[in-house]
Amino acid sequence: MRLGGAAVRRIWTVELHPRAGGPNLVCAQCTARTPACEATTARSAALAHLACHARADALPGHLRTCQCRAQGCRWHPRHRGCAGPVLLALTQGRGGRAWRLADACAACAAATSHTAVVPDTQLGSPHSPAPSVPARGPHRLGAEEHLRARETLTYLAAALPQFTSPAARLLAVQCTLRADARGHTRLPAGLLRGMRLRGRREVWEELAHAAWLRCPDLRPTQVEVQLLDATVLDQVPGRRSRGRAAHWALLPTPLRLPMASPPALRLIALILSAHSADRTVCSIGMDVLTRLGGYSWEQTAELLDRLVALRALTAWCPNRETDEVLWQSRSPHTEPGPLTWHPRLPHR
Repeated sequence: MRLGGAAVRRIWTVELHPRAGGPNLVCAQCTARTPACEATTARSAALAHLACHARADALPGHLRTCQCRAQGCRWHPRHRGCAGPVLLALTQGRGGRAWRLADACAACAAATSHTAVVPDTQLGSPHSPAPSVPARGPHRLGAEEHLRARETLTYLAAALPQFTSPAARLLAVQCTLRADARGHTRLPAGLLRGMRLRGRREVWEELAHAAWLRCPDLRPTQVEVQLLDATVLDQVPGRRSRGRAAHWALLPTPLRLPMASPPALRLIALILSAHSADRTVCSIGMDVLTRLGGYSWEQTAELLDRLVALRALTAWCPNRETDEVLWQSRSPHTEPGPLTWHPRLPHR
């Protein structure tokens, strides 16, 4: 796509080069290098620099195109093709020493490893008021909750180590969605008891060892948490809408499982529910499903089999032509679809 005779390119990249006095931030679009910064703040400086470029080069939505497609879709493995709205995708490379912010369609963003979606609303003026969300009835509310959950799961897939346990990921979902503008989260003891995480200090320590939060004092009736990742501060405004999404994520529909279910099952049920649609058979990319949950292919197949055994799913099967997983939820409002078998995913 061209604007005024010049190609519109919305890809910004920065690298952190190690130096004795602290890493230097080197931007491919800037001629000057920034002074050395402290190692603990280098990541935040890199993300803030990218945000400045995105604000300065803002474009109306109808003029934005998928930059991944313009690059021949070489940022990710093969998938079924570009689809969905154009989003801002933040990709981490080389263990956090390189960052790329670019316009990408929803399909390409979901298929790219170590990538999180950055809400466009956070790229405006920091003093601009938060846009109000009009009430559109139950269907609008459900769609908004699904979107917030998908954004949070995508962000956590990039922010947390791949080996992060399902219990820690579920806890991180609640902390992210309930965080205020300063990265503070308050979790009542009743919420943690309902999640079967009350007193589970090892789960908090797991997130603390990943430098994602500061390990809190678990003795008070209300646990107060400080999140350390600056990306959490760039969420879509509106704590009330994110709070509703956090409540929905505890018992997501249509794959609602008892709170006493194992965290691994609850996590994959949340991922599938967040990617469900108003149709009998839904789909999700195989690589997306494993990346968001931190599972291997064998673990994914086993968990999907267990969801069928628990009657949360009617059936599931892999589509090897599109590298997708198709599934059918067991809902009283849907009629049986064409899925009648659920063979295991191919080993990779």
